[in-house]
Amino acid sequence: MTSALRDDLATITVLARRDLLRFFRQPSRLVGALMQPVVFWLLIGGGFASTFQYAVAPGLGYMQYFYPGIVVMMVLFASIFGTITVIEDRHAGFLQSVLVSPGSRAAVVLGKSLGVSSVGLTQAALFLALAPLAGFTYADIDWATLTAFLVLGAVGLAAFGFALAWITDSSQAYHAVMSIVLLPAWILSGAMFPPGEPGSALASLLHYNPMSYIVSGVRGALQGDARTLAPLAGSVAADLTWVGLFAAASVALATWTVYKRR
Repeated sequence: MTSALRDDLATITVLARRDLLRFFRQPSRLVGALMQPVVFWLLIGGGFASTFQYAVAPGLGYMQYFYPGIVVMMVLFASIFGTITVIEDRHAGFLQSVLVSPGSRAAVVLGKSLGVSSVGLTQAALFLALAPLAGFTYADIDWATLTAFLVLGAVGLAAFGFALAWITDSSQAYHAVMSIVLLPAWILSGAMFPPGEPGSALASLLHYNPMSYIVSGVRGALQGDARTLAPLAGSVAADLTWVGLFAAASVALATWTVYKRR
């Protein structure tokens, strides 16, 4: 193993471990990470349950339809709240110290992205324990496909959040950008409501929204039949390819941002 590779691996490991330790050393954060989506799922799911109708699956309840969207939302929120520390670490001088270390800037991006992703995946795993309450049985879930979509989606969202945080000077500005970029992307991904008739504006937006492919893959994997209720008409392989491209593009964007703006 070359010296440069060892330095990169050390940088990635330290940064990823740092985010995980931050998360597990704050019990209130751990409890809040689980309770917030549960409350969100119960309140909104219960509110729309009596009026929800889905022509593709007439017997499907809203609590079951909404559940995959909440799983993706947990990964998204972890990405938002995890990468906001990039701004704090820059102001405190921590990241400047990391940048002058032997590790490359790409290793800094990967380390932070993997750390934030690990936190989001931990939260999603805790919430997935409630899958039977939403009508999904553990035996029917395609765990390999579910894991692939969540891991790639988490890395993509974390790296994208890193890029936005790196070019943002304040936490307030970062939250403002997130509220007009990522949150609408989640809402318009098929997470909260079906896309409508083919050819409609929302149905067309789905195909240009990377988060749609994450939601589509998670929904299909949870039900065990990847296409029946998935909002996109493509195959699992096609959805996974798009999510993989989104993750790779996000990491490349974050790395380029770090190199261009120090």
